[in-house]
Amino acid sequence: MNHRPFKILIAEKSAILRNGLADILKRNSNIPLSITDISEEKSLKLFLKLHTPDILIINPLFPTHERIKDITKEYDKMNVVALITTLMDMNTLVDYTDTITIYDEYETIDNKIINLLEKESDDDDSEQLSSREKDIVSCIVKGMTNKTIAETLCISVHTVITHRKNIAKKLQIHTPAGLTIYAIVNKIVDIKEIKESIN
Repeated sequence: MNHRPFKILIAEKSAILRNGLADILKRNSNIPLSITDISEEKSLKLFLKLHTPDILIINPLFPTHERIKDITKEYDKMNVVALITTLMDMNTLVDYTDTITIYDEYETIDNKIINLLEKESDDDDSEQLSSREKDIVSCIVKGMTNKTIAETLCISVHTVITHRKNIAKKLQIHTPAGLTIYAIVNKIVDIKEIKESIN
């Protein structure tokens, strides 16, 4: 999906909820994630300054002197997801990007996180590659050899190899699996196309 793992920070007092949510994200997500969990406001402030995450999942009842509105303003590229553990007035959640509840199914949580990261990826990565490079990526994830790619795109094998080197350098992705995730999330290929090419 991206050249680096996406950073997710979970801010929640309960160790059971923190660890449980982290396990769900690690188990279900096909996206490379770096997950950190914290239980204190002091740790929250420090982490946000040093390692601003792509997504902050925070319980609205988490003890913090700063309003979520102020946090989202200061870290405007960070998605803030409310971790709902009790009945809440939905009007208090207007400053959050999305919500997760303790009653959500695994798939629901996974889909919400993936959707947020897809938007992040569209903003950050989709314009990194030229249209020709995207064609090359599409062919690679379908399992084509350099020779087949060259014949398909009417270019030389040497040109294909050069493009592949440039793609790896731009994205810092060096495995077919990583490139496949990137291609699917950035809508360069459809997952159905990959399944068809495997069968």
